[in-house]
Amino acid sequence: MGEVLVDVQGVHKSFQLGQTQVHALRGLDLQVQAGEFTAVVGASGSGKSTLLNLIGCLDEPDEGRIVLGGQDISHLDDAARCTLRNRKIGYIFQAFNLVPVLSVAENVELPLLLHDDLAPKDRADRVAQALADVQLTEFAPQFPDRLSGGQRQRVAIARALVTRPALVLADEPTANLDSETTGKLVDLMVDLNQKRGVTFLFSTHDEKLMSRVARVVRIRDGKVAEGAA
Repeated sequence: MGEVLVDVQGVHKSFQLGQTQVHALRGLDLQVQAGEFTAVVGASGSGKSTLLNLIGCLDEPDEGRIVLGGQDISHLDDAARCTLRNRKIGYIFQAFNLVPVLSVAENVELPLLLHDDLAPKDRADRVAQALADVQLTEFAPQFPDRLSGGQRQRVAIARALVTRPALVLADEPTANLDSETTGKLVDLMVDLNQKRGVTFLFSTHDEKLMSRVARVVRIRDGKVAEGAA
């Protein structure tokens, strides 16, 4: 570690909710180094998911800058944001977001179909490696409805890793899982972080996950709480 991978500088973000303007982020500053395993925590409405959406190029800030891997990503056009998301960022969603009519292997391969520089064999090799990393090789031909919640989330992790992104973002990745499954999933992500150097940034309320991360960033009222970053 040591290289700054994510640099969030004075970011503001507001939303219009009916007649009310909601200030989700109020001049937030945050740095994440390459190789970190970090949780962003805070009460509902504190700005956690908004922050991840901005870092993940799903939205853009009203003010401030976000730099990812040395590139200012604050106000890219749609095509540039799509390319950056596909090449540099992996996502793990609370609801898994798997395509039910595709097999496990096809779900994992999906992001690679936008990589014109990869031959079919290279795609197959990457899918095989990603499934091996999450211990699901034997489930490659299965469909999501045949899997448990924990297995589906492992497929989602494999899909996030298959593009070999600089950063993996996870929004409440264990929220729909029982305690035992959560423990196994956290073990897996810690192992991927330590052995493969994958950079993880989570939002979470899960105490089990918080207890295993190397760093906890607490957000309160749209800013990083003093002494919490």
